[in-house]
Formats: sequence, C-alpha cells, structure tokens
Amino acid sequence: MSSKKILIVGGTGYLGQHLLQEFTATQNTLPYALSLAFTYHTNPPPERLLKAIPHALPFHVDLRTGNGFDGMSQNFGQPDVVVNCAALSVPRACEVDPTAAMAINVPSALVKWLSSFSNGGTLLIHLSTDQVYEGTKSFYKEDDETLPVNVYGRSKVAAEQFISANYSNFAILRSSIIYGPQTVSPVPKSLPVQWMDSVLAKGEAMDFFHDEFRCPVYVKDLVTIIWTLTNKWISDLILLKYMIELIGIYSKTNNSAQCSMWWFTMTREKFYNVTLSMLKTGL
Repeated sequence: MSSKKILIVGGTGYLGQHLLQEFTATQNTLPYALSLAFTYHTNPPPERLLKAIPHALPFHVDLRTGNGFDGMSQNFGQPDVVVNCAALSVPRACEVDPTAAMAINVPSALVKWLSSFSNGGTLLIHLSTDQVYEGTKSFYKEDDETLPVNVYGRSKVAAEQFISANYSNFAILRSSIIYGPQTVSPVPKSLPVQWMDSVLAKGEAMDFFHDEFRCPVYVKDLVTIIWTLTNKWISDLILLKYMIELIGIYSKTNNSAQCSMWWFTMTREKFYNVTLSMLKTGL
C-alpha cells in the first residue's frame, strides 16, 4: 500500500481542527496509508484536540521566520498536500500591526520550504478571503479586480500574488465568513455564530450592519472542497493553478446565498427566547 502525507498549517484554528478531524475519520477508508501533521504557533495543542487526532504529529512553526520547518523535514518529510489555514485574520488586529499581518499572511517561509524539495510534488491549498475585493457589487468572480479596503485584504492579495509568482502547484480558495459547529477544542477567537449564540442566550440586544452583505460558507462544505482537491491531486498528479471563489449557501429560503449580518443573526433567534426587536440595525 502506498503512503501519502498531509500537512495542515494552522491546525489548532477553527478550520484546521475541522480538517484534522475529518482526515482522521477517513484514514482507515482510504486505498493508501495517510500520515497527518499540523503546525501551531502561539499555544501548544490542547489535550482534547490531541486525543481526537491521536495519530497526527504536531510541529511548532513560526511562519514569519520559518523556524520549525527544518524539524518537519527531518521528522515528517515532504508532504503531498499542504493546507494553509494560518492567518492573522482579525481585521482590527491587522490595522494595528500591518507589519505582522504581512509577515504572517504572506506565506513566504512556507513557499520557500516547499520549494526546497527537489521534485516539486506538493499541492499547496491556500485559504484567502472575500475581503480582497472593494465590496461595491455582489457575487464577485475569480477574475474580478482585487481592490481591498483594509490591511487584512491587502495582505491576502499580496499572499495570492506571491504564491502565483513563486509556486507552480496551488489552489487558492477565497472564502467569506466560515460558520458551523464548535471545534473539539474551542478556539480563542470568537467566531460569528458562536459569538451570536452566546449573546442571544444571555438575552442581550445586538447591533448589526444591515447594508453589509456576505456569502457565509458552512465549514463542512469547505472541508469537502479541500478534501476533493486533495484527492484530485493524489489520484491525478496533474499540476494545478486554481483560483476559486466560494459562495456559501446558508439556507434554502435564502435563494441568493447572500445575506446581511442582521439576516444571518435573525435565522439564529428561533433557537432562543428573544424578540426581533433585540436585533438592531442601527449600524
């Protein structure tokens, strides 16, 4: 039986944990032996996460300096697929420290490490954002002009350009807000649905933008897309250069798959004893 290796960069984050759990659950059903590894930076992996993915190897890596990649080369080797979920993704934090945003979000150290392998046989799946656009129209397409209005968006555009110019085998996924169930080990950063639920459960009033429209993406749908790309590369071994715009479908009643944050929250209120008057649209 052949063996394959998958590395999740940013494996302790929200999407990273969901990917690790899904890949772990399918390990015994594959026609090849699958080895998993993931990176972390700020804090060691929580015990609950390690118990849920007992065969995945954790590696401490600093994406800004590249420290830690040599250890992965020695103890894990060249991965067949790398999924880069790591990012400084809070727009406010990026505005406060744009230098850190660029250093973390533009994966120069990661691409340099992957390029050090002579055969070039690794697919890089990189997570980007819909904030690369100006936001003046609906339903952007992959070939629309990128014109970000904040530091986070600019750092993600710079990342896309760097990967396209310096690596030959990639899939870049531009995702909107990612939502879904909580991870096995709750992430420090409050996610939209979890934050909404916590406030609604307390019966507190909330203010929301009613003129900002997004296309929320269900986390398990995103995991399926990444798994499909992974299998395509492993089975076909044809170099990829994909730029994919993800449009989430939140509800069958929302035919456009697009909603304001007020509408997105309104769909949650039925689970709590609250009134619509608590969901303000004054922003």
